[in-house]
Amino acid sequence: MTCEVRESGGGWWCAGVRWPREVPELGWSRGGRRRVSVLAYGAGLGFRAVGERHCVGARGNVCPLGAVVPGRSTGGRCAECARLDRAHSVAADTMADDPRTYRVYLAWFGPGMVKVGITGEERGAARLREQGAVVFSWLGRGPLMAARRTEEVLRAALGVPDRIPYAKKRAVRGQLPGPEERARAVAELYARAAALEGRGWPESLERLPLEVVDQMGIFGLDRAPESTSAPESASVSESASGPVRSVRELVDGGVVAGRLVAAAGPDLHLAVAGGGVVVLDTRLITGWDLTAVPQVGQVGQVPQVGQGAQGAQGSPMSLVPHAIGSDVRVPLIDIGGGGVQGGLF
Repeated sequence: MTCEVRESGGGWWCAGVRWPREVPELGWSRGGRRRVSVLAYGAGLGFRAVGERHCVGARGNVCPLGAVVPGRSTGGRCAECARLDRAHSVAADTMADDPRTYRVYLAWFGPGMVKVGITGEERGAARLREQGAVVFSWLGRGPLMAARRTEEVLRAALGVPDRIPYAKKRAVRGQLPGPEERARAVAELYARAAALEGRGWPESLERLPLEVVDQMGIFGLDRAPESTSAPESASVSESASGPVRSVRELVDGGVVAGRLVAAAGPDLHLAVAGGGVVVLDTRLITGWDLTAVPQVGQVGQVPQVGQGAQGAQGSPMSLVPHAIGSDVRVPLIDIGGGGVQGGLF
Protein backbone atom coordinates (compact mmCIF):
# COMPACT_ATOMS: atom_id res chain seq x y z
CA MET A 1 0.00 0.00 0.00
CA THR A 2 2.97 2.27 -0.59
CA CYS A 3 2.27 5.57 -2.31
CA GLU A 4 3.78 8.99 -2.82
CA VAL A 5 2.25 11.46 -0.39
CA ARG A 6 2.32 15.17 0.18
CA GLU A 7 4.90 16.51 2.59
CA SER A 8 3.16 16.16 5.93
CA GLY A 9 3.22 18.55 8.83
CA GLY A 10 6.24 16.83 10.34
CA GLY A 11 4.89 13.37 11.14
CA TRP A 12 5.15 10.16 9.18
CA TRP A 13 2.34 8.54 7.23
CA CYS A 14 1.99 4.85 7.91
CA ALA A 15 1.42 2.57 4.92
CA GLY A 16 0.07 -0.20 7.15
CA VAL A 17 1.31 -3.69 7.95
CA ARG A 18 3.15 -5.73 5.34
CA TRP A 19 4.14 -9.39 5.47
CA PRO A 20 6.92 -9.89 2.89
CA ARG A 21 8.45 -12.44 5.26
CA GLU A 22 7.25 -14.27 8.35
CA VAL A 23 7.44 -11.17 10.55
CA PRO A 24 5.18 -8.10 10.34
CA GLU A 25 6.54 -4.80 9.08
CA LEU A 26 5.19 -1.27 9.18
CA GLY A 27 5.83 0.85 6.09
CA TRP A 28 6.25 4.61 6.46
CA SER A 29 6.22 7.60 4.09
CA ARG A 30 7.04 11.28 4.51
CA GLY A 31 7.22 13.19 1.27
CA GLY A 32 9.39 11.05 -1.00
CA ARG A 33 11.12 9.29 1.90
CA ARG A 34 10.43 5.64 2.79
CA ARG A 35 11.14 3.65 5.92
CA VAL A 36 10.31 0.18 7.20
CA SER A 37 9.99 -0.88 10.86
CA VAL A 38 10.23 -4.62 11.50
CA LEU A 39 8.03 -5.37 14.50
CA ALA A 40 8.83 -7.73 17.36
CA TYR A 41 6.38 -9.38 19.74
CA GLY A 42 6.90 -8.12 23.27
CA ALA A 43 8.08 -4.70 22.07
CA GLY A 44 6.36 -1.40 22.73
CA LEU A 45 4.52 0.46 19.97
CA GLY A 46 2.84 3.84 20.21
CA PHE A 47 1.89 7.02 18.37
CA ARG A 48 -0.29 10.11 18.43
CA ALA A 49 -2.49 11.10 15.44
CA VAL A 50 -2.25 14.75 14.39
CA GLY A 51 -4.58 16.90 12.28
CA GLU A 52 -6.86 15.34 9.66
CA ARG A 53 -6.74 12.09 7.76
CA HIS A 54 -6.00 12.48 4.04
CA CYS A 55 -6.47 10.19 1.05
CA VAL A 56 -3.43 7.96 0.43
CA GLY A 57 -3.83 8.15 -3.37
CA ALA A 58 -3.87 5.26 -5.84
CA ARG A 59 -1.30 3.05 -7.57
CA GLY A 60 1.64 5.02 -6.24
CA ASN A 61 0.23 8.44 -7.11
CA VAL A 62 -0.72 11.37 -4.89
CA CYS A 63 -4.42 12.12 -4.49
CA PRO A 64 -4.87 15.17 -6.78
CA LEU A 65 -7.47 16.64 -4.41
CA GLY A 66 -5.61 16.05 -1.16
CA ALA A 67 -9.02 14.86 0.00
CA VAL A 68 -9.91 14.39 3.67
CA VAL A 69 -11.28 10.89 4.30
CA PRO A 70 -13.40 9.51 7.17
CA GLY A 71 -11.61 8.11 10.18
CA ARG A 72 -13.52 4.83 10.02
CA SER A 73 -12.66 4.08 6.39
CA THR A 74 -10.44 0.99 6.11
CA GLY A 75 -9.59 1.91 2.52
CA GLY A 76 -8.12 5.30 3.34
CA ARG A 77 -8.99 6.64 -0.13
CA CYS A 78 -11.43 9.12 -1.57
CA ALA A 79 -14.04 7.79 -4.01
CA GLU A 80 -12.03 8.66 -7.13
CA CYS A 81 -8.75 7.16 -5.93
CA ALA A 82 -10.57 4.05 -4.71
CA ARG A 83 -12.06 3.62 -8.19
CA LEU A 84 -8.67 3.97 -9.88
CA ASP A 85 -7.01 1.56 -7.46
CA ARG A 86 -9.70 -1.06 -7.97
CA ALA A 87 -9.66 -0.71 -11.78
CA HIS A 88 -6.04 -1.85 -11.94
CA SER A 89 -6.26 -4.72 -9.45
CA VAL A 90 -6.20 -8.42 -10.27
CA ALA A 91 -9.67 -8.75 -8.76
CA ALA A 92 -11.08 -6.42 -11.44
CA ASP A 93 -10.26 -8.93 -14.23
CA THR A 94 -8.77 -6.20 -16.44
CA MET A 95 -5.44 -7.99 -16.98
CA ALA A 96 -6.37 -11.04 -19.05
CA ASP A 97 -2.99 -10.98 -20.80
CA ASP A 98 -1.00 -11.02 -17.54
CA PRO A 99 1.90 -13.43 -18.25
CA ARG A 100 2.63 -14.25 -14.62
CA THR A 101 1.83 -17.54 -12.91
CA TYR A 102 -0.87 -17.49 -10.24
CA ARG A 103 -1.76 -19.87 -7.45
CA VAL A 104 -5.16 -20.89 -6.12
CA TYR A 105 -5.30 -21.34 -2.35
CA LEU A 106 -7.71 -22.58 0.31
CA ALA A 107 -7.63 -20.60 3.56
CA TRP A 108 -9.10 -21.19 7.04
CA PHE A 109 -9.68 -18.32 9.49
CA GLY A 110 -11.72 -20.06 12.18
CA PRO A 111 -14.56 -22.55 12.61
CA GLY A 112 -16.92 -22.27 9.63
CA MET A 113 -14.76 -19.61 7.96
CA VAL A 114 -12.98 -20.88 4.85
CA LYS A 115 -12.40 -19.21 1.52
CA VAL A 116 -10.80 -19.72 -1.86
CA GLY A 117 -8.57 -17.13 -3.51
CA ILE A 118 -5.70 -16.49 -5.88
CA THR A 119 -2.33 -14.77 -5.58
CA GLY A 120 0.74 -14.21 -7.73
CA GLU A 121 3.15 -17.12 -7.39
CA GLU A 122 6.14 -14.80 -6.95
CA ARG A 123 4.55 -13.41 -3.77
CA GLY A 124 4.63 -16.77 -2.02
CA ALA A 125 2.42 -16.84 1.08
CA ALA A 126 2.53 -13.07 1.67
CA ARG A 127 -1.10 -12.70 0.58
CA LEU A 128 -2.20 -15.34 3.09
CA ARG A 129 -0.41 -13.53 5.91
CA GLU A 130 -1.89 -10.20 4.80
CA GLN A 131 -5.38 -11.68 5.08
CA GLY A 132 -4.73 -13.25 8.47
CA ALA A 133 -5.26 -16.83 7.27
CA VAL A 134 -4.54 -19.05 10.26
CA VAL A 135 -4.17 -22.20 8.11
CA PHE A 136 -3.96 -22.65 4.34
CA SER A 137 -2.99 -24.99 1.53
CA TRP A 138 -2.16 -24.38 -2.10
CA LEU A 139 -4.52 -26.04 -4.54
CA GLY A 140 -3.19 -25.29 -8.02
CA ARG A 141 -1.07 -23.06 -10.23
CA GLY A 142 -1.40 -21.68 -13.75
CA PRO A 143 -2.28 -18.60 -15.86
CA LEU A 144 -4.34 -15.82 -14.33
CA MET A 145 -7.60 -16.56 -16.13
CA ALA A 146 -7.34 -20.30 -15.37
CA ALA A 147 -6.78 -19.50 -11.70
CA ARG A 148 -9.69 -17.06 -11.75
CA ARG A 149 -11.96 -19.62 -13.43
CA THR A 150 -11.04 -22.27 -10.86
CA GLU A 151 -11.78 -19.83 -8.05
CA GLU A 152 -15.27 -19.20 -9.47
CA VAL A 153 -15.95 -22.92 -9.95
CA LEU A 154 -14.96 -23.72 -6.37
CA ARG A 155 -16.97 -20.89 -4.90
CA ALA A 156 -20.11 -22.10 -6.66
CA ALA A 157 -19.59 -25.84 -6.13
CA LEU A 158 -18.36 -25.76 -2.54
CA GLY A 159 -20.40 -22.80 -1.34
CA VAL A 160 -17.39 -20.90 -0.02
CA PRO A 161 -16.83 -17.13 -0.35
CA ASP A 162 -13.90 -15.27 -1.91
CA ARG A 163 -13.62 -12.97 1.10
CA ILE A 164 -14.42 -12.92 4.81
CA PRO A 165 -14.84 -9.66 6.78
CA TYR A 166 -12.02 -8.90 9.20
CA ALA A 167 -14.54 -8.29 11.98
CA LYS A 168 -15.55 -11.96 11.82
CA LYS A 169 -11.93 -13.11 11.85
CA ARG A 170 -11.21 -11.02 14.96
CA ALA A 171 -14.24 -12.35 16.79
CA VAL A 172 -12.92 -15.94 16.81
CA ARG A 173 -9.16 -15.48 17.27
CA GLY A 174 -9.31 -15.92 21.02
CA GLN A 175 -11.12 -19.28 20.79
CA LEU A 176 -9.45 -21.16 17.94
CA PRO A 177 -9.37 -24.98 18.11
CA GLY A 178 -6.18 -27.04 18.30
CA PRO A 179 -3.77 -27.72 15.42
CA GLU A 180 -5.26 -31.11 14.52
CA GLU A 181 -8.75 -29.69 14.06
CA ARG A 182 -7.40 -26.74 12.10
CA ALA A 183 -5.44 -28.98 9.75
CA ARG A 184 -8.40 -31.34 9.32
CA ALA A 185 -10.68 -28.50 8.21
CA VAL A 186 -8.29 -27.48 5.42
CA ALA A 187 -7.62 -31.10 4.37
CA GLU A 188 -11.34 -31.77 4.08
CA LEU A 189 -11.86 -28.67 1.95
CA TYR A 190 -8.92 -29.66 -0.25
CA ALA A 191 -10.42 -33.14 -0.82
CA ARG A 192 -13.74 -31.61 -1.86
CA ALA A 193 -12.00 -29.19 -4.22
CA ALA A 194 -9.76 -31.86 -5.77
CA ALA A 195 -12.81 -34.02 -6.49
CA LEU A 196 -13.97 -31.32 -8.92
CA GLU A 197 -10.95 -31.78 -11.19
CA GLY A 198 -12.27 -32.45 -14.69
CA ARG A 199 -15.65 -30.91 -13.84
CA GLY A 200 -15.18 -27.30 -14.82
CA TRP A 201 -11.58 -27.23 -13.62
CA PRO A 202 -9.48 -25.60 -16.40
CA GLU A 203 -6.96 -27.98 -17.98
CA SER A 204 -4.28 -25.29 -17.86
CA LEU A 205 -4.37 -25.21 -14.05
CA GLU A 206 -1.94 -27.69 -12.49
CA ARG A 207 -3.19 -29.18 -9.24
CA LEU A 208 -0.71 -29.01 -6.36
CA PRO A 209 -0.49 -31.60 -3.57
CA LEU A 210 -2.04 -30.95 -0.17
CA GLU A 211 0.39 -29.21 2.15
CA VAL A 212 -1.25 -27.72 5.23
CA VAL A 213 0.54 -24.61 6.53
CA ASP A 214 -0.38 -23.41 10.03
CA GLN A 215 0.47 -19.75 10.77
CA MET A 216 -0.60 -19.53 14.42
CA GLY A 217 3.01 -19.26 15.52
CA ILE A 218 3.90 -16.66 12.88
CA PHE A 219 1.03 -14.48 14.09
CA GLY A 220 1.86 -15.01 17.77
CA LEU A 221 -1.64 -16.36 18.39
CA ASP A 222 -0.32 -19.56 19.95
CA ARG A 223 0.80 -17.68 23.05
CA ALA A 224 -1.35 -16.10 25.73
CA PRO A 225 -0.53 -12.40 26.31
CA GLU A 226 0.83 -13.26 29.72
CA SER A 227 3.53 -15.49 28.20
CA THR A 228 5.20 -12.46 26.59
CA SER A 229 7.65 -11.41 29.25
CA ALA A 230 7.87 -7.82 30.42
CA PRO A 231 9.77 -6.23 33.30
CA GLU A 232 7.93 -5.66 36.54
CA SER A 233 7.74 -1.92 35.91
CA ALA A 234 5.47 -2.38 32.88
CA SER A 235 1.91 -1.27 33.58
CA VAL A 236 0.35 -3.73 31.15
CA SER A 237 -2.62 -6.00 31.74
CA GLU A 238 -1.62 -9.65 31.62
CA SER A 239 -5.02 -11.09 30.87
CA ALA A 240 -4.82 -14.53 29.26
CA SER A 241 -8.05 -13.99 27.38
CA GLY A 242 -8.18 -13.01 23.74
CA PRO A 243 -8.80 -9.46 22.52
CA VAL A 244 -12.25 -8.08 23.31
CA ARG A 245 -12.00 -4.55 21.92
CA SER A 246 -10.70 -2.94 18.75
CA VAL A 247 -9.93 0.62 17.70
CA ARG A 248 -12.93 2.08 15.87
CA GLU A 249 -11.14 5.13 14.45
CA LEU A 250 -8.36 7.60 15.12
CA VAL A 251 -9.02 11.22 16.00
CA ASP A 252 -6.87 14.34 16.14
CA GLY A 253 -4.70 14.02 19.23
CA GLY A 254 -5.71 10.41 19.79
CA VAL A 255 -3.07 8.13 21.31
CA VAL A 256 -2.54 4.40 20.86
CA ALA A 257 0.31 2.81 22.82
CA GLY A 258 0.91 -0.64 24.21
CA ARG A 259 2.94 -3.84 23.94
CA LEU A 260 2.66 -5.90 20.77
CA VAL A 261 1.63 -9.45 21.65
CA ALA A 262 0.33 -10.72 18.29
CA ALA A 263 -0.42 -9.67 14.72
CA ALA A 264 -2.60 -11.17 11.97
CA GLY A 265 -3.24 -9.61 8.59
CA PRO A 266 -3.52 -5.84 9.12
CA ASP A 267 -4.31 -6.25 12.83
CA LEU A 268 -1.90 -5.55 15.66
CA HIS A 269 -2.83 -6.95 19.09
CA LEU A 270 -1.66 -4.57 21.83
CA ALA A 271 -1.64 -5.29 25.56
CA VAL A 272 -2.64 -2.09 27.35
CA ALA A 273 -2.81 -1.06 30.99
CA GLY A 274 -6.07 -2.08 32.64
CA GLY A 275 -7.64 -3.00 29.33
CA GLY A 276 -6.40 -6.44 28.33
CA VAL A 277 -5.65 -6.70 24.61
CA VAL A 278 -6.86 -4.12 22.09
CA VAL A 279 -6.78 -4.76 18.33
CA LEU A 280 -5.53 -1.98 16.06
CA ASP A 281 -6.49 -2.42 12.39
CA THR A 282 -3.60 -0.61 10.70
CA ARG A 283 -5.79 0.15 7.68
CA LEU A 284 -7.32 2.82 9.94
CA ILE A 285 -4.03 4.66 10.45
CA THR A 286 -3.06 5.19 6.81
CA GLY A 287 -3.27 8.85 5.76
CA TRP A 288 -2.72 10.23 9.26
CA ASP A 289 0.27 12.27 10.39
CA LEU A 290 1.73 10.22 13.24
CA THR A 291 4.14 11.45 15.89
CA ALA A 292 5.83 9.70 18.78
CA VAL A 293 4.35 9.59 22.26
CA PRO A 294 6.36 10.18 25.46
CA GLN A 295 8.47 7.18 26.36
CA VAL A 296 8.13 5.97 29.91
CA GLY A 297 8.70 2.65 31.64
CA GLN A 298 10.16 -0.52 30.14
CA VAL A 299 7.80 -2.85 28.29
CA GLY A 300 9.88 -5.06 26.05
CA GLN A 301 12.80 -5.63 23.76
CA VAL A 302 14.09 -3.23 21.14
CA PRO A 303 12.36 -3.98 17.81
CA GLN A 304 14.43 -4.38 14.71
CA VAL A 305 14.08 -1.42 12.39
CA GLY A 306 14.37 -1.68 8.64
CA GLN A 307 16.74 -0.07 6.19
CA GLY A 308 17.08 3.68 6.46
CA ALA A 309 15.21 4.10 9.75
CA GLN A 310 16.78 6.50 12.21
CA GLY A 311 16.61 6.50 15.98
CA ALA A 312 16.05 10.24 16.37
CA GLN A 313 12.77 11.73 17.54
CA GLY A 314 10.35 12.14 14.65
CA SER A 315 11.61 9.08 12.76
CA PRO A 316 9.56 5.88 12.33
CA MET A 317 11.77 4.23 14.93
CA SER A 318 10.50 6.65 17.57
CA LEU A 319 6.99 5.32 16.91
CA VAL A 320 8.04 1.79 17.81
CA PRO A 321 10.36 2.44 20.77
CA HIS A 322 11.70 0.00 23.32
CA ALA A 323 10.50 2.16 26.22
CA ILE A 324 6.96 3.41 25.90
CA GLY A 325 3.97 3.82 28.16
CA SER A 326 0.65 2.00 27.79
CA ASP A 327 -2.20 4.28 26.75
CA VAL A 328 -5.24 4.19 24.46
CA ARG A 329 -7.21 7.40 23.94
CA VAL A 330 -9.28 6.78 20.83
CA PRO A 331 -12.81 5.38 20.39
CA LEU A 332 -13.00 1.60 20.86
CA ILE A 333 -15.65 -0.94 19.98
CA ASP A 334 -16.41 -4.39 21.38
CA ILE A 335 -15.24 -7.20 19.11
CA GLY A 336 -18.29 -9.15 18.03
CA GLY A 337 -20.64 -7.14 20.21
CA GLY A 338 -20.84 -3.91 18.25
CA GLY A 339 -21.10 -1.73 21.36
CA VAL A 340 -18.94 1.38 21.60
CA GLN A 341 -17.00 1.67 24.85
CA GLY A 342 -17.83 4.68 26.95
CA GLY A 343 -15.53 7.13 28.69
CA LEU A 344 -12.87 7.18 26.00
CA PHE A 345 -11.08 10.24 24.60
